[in-house]
Amino acid sequence: MNVIGIGTDIVDCLRIAKMIERHGEQFICRVYTPHEIGYCSSRKAATQHFAGRWAAKEAVLKVLGTGWSPSIKWRDIEINNDVSGKPSIKLSGGARDIAESKGIATVMISISHCRTHATAYALGLGG
Repeated sequence: MNVIGIGTDIVDCLRIAKMIERHGEQFICRVYTPHEIGYCSSRKAATQHFAGRWAAKEAVLKVLGTGWSPSIKWRDIEINNDVSGKPSIKLSGGARDIAESKGIATVMISISHCRTHATAYALGLGG
């Protein structure tokens, strides 16, 4: 497989906590899928997990070469975890359309977080 795009992002967990505090469900439901909300909300350090997913979505936008775009909704990029905790990306809507147009077949993701920051690195691969 060929590398078509890379992306990385880092976010201050406090920034995400303030967005959640200020805008509540409106913010959470605009940015995160129901699956992501359930996953993050079930974690002891939920804010860190929400921040990690924010960073992952931003990193994927960089892989796609678009940055934030009106043709992509935040929820078009979903982060899932397998039973061992390994994250994966599921694209839909505008994000999937752009990935397909660029020949991106798979997006790999790595996410890390601590009390203060979350970071993600994404790699877009094509056949």
